[in-house]
Amino acid sequence: MADPTPTYAAPAASAAPAATAAPAAPVAPAVVAIPAATAASAAPALTAVTAITAFSGAEFAPGNRPIDEPAWRLYLDVLEAGGRVAADAVPGAVPATAPGATAPGRDPLAELLRTGLLVSDGLDGSYLAVNPRFVATTLGTEMNAEATRLLNRAERLTADLDPLIAAYDSVPRPSEPGSADIQVTGREHIRQRIAQLGAACREEALTAQPGQAEPAALELSLRQELPLLRRGCRILTLYQPIALAEPAAIRYAATVTEAGGEVRLLDEPFQRTLVFDRAAAVVPASDDHSRAAVLSDPAIVAMIVANFDRDWDRAERVCWESLLDAAPARTAADRIGSLLAQGLTQKAIATRLGLSERTVAGHISRLRDLYGAETLFQLGWLMRKGERDA
Repeated sequence: MADPTPTYAAPAASAAPAATAAPAAPVAPAVVAIPAATAASAAPALTAVTAITAFSGAEFAPGNRPIDEPAWRLYLDVLEAGGRVAADAVPGAVPATAPGATAPGRDPLAELLRTGLLVSDGLDGSYLAVNPRFVATTLGTEMNAEATRLLNRAERLTADLDPLIAAYDSVPRPSEPGSADIQVTGREHIRQRIAQLGAACREEALTAQPGQAEPAALELSLRQELPLLRRGCRILTLYQPIALAEPAAIRYAATVTEAGGEVRLLDEPFQRTLVFDRAAAVVPASDDHSRAAVLSDPAIVAMIVANFDRDWDRAERVCWESLLDAAPARTAADRIGSLLAQGLTQKAIATRLGLSERTVAGHISRLRDLYGAETLFQLGWLMRKGERDA
């Protein structure tokens, strides 16, 4: 008795037409279908690489199908044929110009074999359809494992490259101007630029000068600021308390105050800054003050002015005229010693007083000789003891 399972045949369009032939009697198929479970068990073990290559998003056909249209149709034809077809009944590669082809010369049979939807029966060379649910589960598991491996590798990547990152960061690079409108190099050029901005100032000049000021610099400031004050400009100047130990700073502050300016003291670290008419700011562009940035961006200047206003509101008013004939309140060494007795480090003291660490180190060295201290900790302890005894 003949097997009722039909055999998959090539499309009729590819066969030569028979004009006068009588209707042919049904031919018994040469291939017998097998149960789906048997076909599923015949599927080869696919690797994660094969799965990802076969089902990657870039390979999906229109409509987000994991295989292209010709392979899709071939699989459905195999199912209609009972899930099993003879090898010689499967059409060859799809021409590059054929409708639905997604790559030149792509073979739908090879596409199904690569994804595991068809497997070859080694006994007679026929092809068996594999349950897509089984394929999806198998490949999904493989792809999830591969994705986990890639995620773990991505998380370790930065740590693996840490030595190279450290080497890259250690290479010195020249400083870039950044957002500064102008960068001025050289102290003389900086002074000239500040003098130009001061001469053009019409309403207000804000000055923050931390640390010690040289007498020559103070004299130059007076020659530039007094004409501004006579024109009716407002000048606000911030110093740190170390200025009380400098007679030249006291004379400068008393002269500016008498001419209509204001000079206050702030016992906190702050940035060296000059602002003219709240439209242009000059700030250091290097630690040694050999370069300065002249900024005119409204947002940046507004931020600098806001910081100055905050510091100005917290600063202390001083009657400078009363200090002209008095001895300096405290020397720099006294203030360094007091802060050292409070437990501050050399770097913290330098930041607090606006001095260089070298200057602070020099004062500390002389204090150690004075107190006979061998270590910084011992010096601080002796100075605290001296303050309590006094």
